[in-house]
Amino acid sequence: MNDLTPVGSLSPRRLKILTYNVHSCIGTDRKLDPARIADVIAALEPDVIGLQELDVGRNRTGGTDQAHEIATLLRMEYHFHAALNLAEERYGDAILTTLPAKMIKADVLPSFGEQRGALAVELSVGDRSVQIVNTHLGLRSRDRRAQMAALLGEDWLSQPAWSCKPRILIGDLNSTPLTRTYKSLAAVYRDAHAAGHPRPRATFPSRFPLLRLDHVFISPDVKAVDAQVVSTPLARLASDHLPLLVTVEV
Repeated sequence: MNDLTPVGSLSPRRLKILTYNVHSCIGTDRKLDPARIADVIAALEPDVIGLQELDVGRNRTGGTDQAHEIATLLRMEYHFHAALNLAEERYGDAILTTLPAKMIKADVLPSFGEQRGALAVELSVGDRSVQIVNTHLGLRSRDRRAQMAALLGEDWLSQPAWSCKPRILIGDLNSTPLTRTYKSLAAVYRDAHAAGHPRPRATFPSRFPLLRLDHVFISPDVKAVDAQVVSTPLARLASDHLPLLVTVEV
C-alpha cells in the first residue's frame, strides 16, 4: 500500500501521509464502528497514518483495542501512545505504516487541562530515515501554546540527532491558521496542505466543515506534492473530523 518508486539512490521518494482524528471510532450517526474507519483509510492507500482519539480497553467503547483492530484490518504495523491512563483504560494516538519503523519517542506534553501527548517513529524509506511525529493538542489556547513550544524544542523536533533528517509533524492541532500555535509552527516548518493545494479546506466538523484543525507540517528538505481533504460520504459519517491526505517527496 505504498507509492515508493526507487530510481537510483538519490532520487526523490514519495510518501502518502494521512492524519485522521477518529473520535473513538464513533461516527456522526453515533454508531461505534472501527471497521468504517479502516474502510475510509484503505480506499486512500496511505504509507503512513497518524490517528488521534483512539480508545484502548475503555468501557465506553466496548473494551476493544482500537489501534490494534484498525491496524489488523489494514494489515499494517502500528505504534500507540496513551496520553491518558485511567486504571486499565487508555486513550491516545497511534502511527500506522506499511514501512519499516521504530518508535523513538513517546511522552506526555505540558497540559493544564486534559492531558495530551505525542509519539515519534523513524521510518526507513529506502536508504533514508524520516522522522514522523503524531500529536493531538489541547482545547485551551494556553495548553496548545505550551505543547507546541515543547514539540518545537530540544526534547522533540529540535533534537540534534533529528536535525539532519527529514521531519514531518502530523495531527489534530486544534489550531486554525489564525492562531498563535499555528503561526509558531509555520515559522519553522511548512504547512504541506497549503503548499500542496491552492485552496486548503476545512476538516471539522465532518458534515459541515468550517475549521482547518488537522495538519501536516514538513521540514524544508521535504516537498509537498499534493494535498486533499477526504470528504466522501463514508468519511463524513465515520468520524467528526475529515481525514487529510498529503503526498510528499523526501
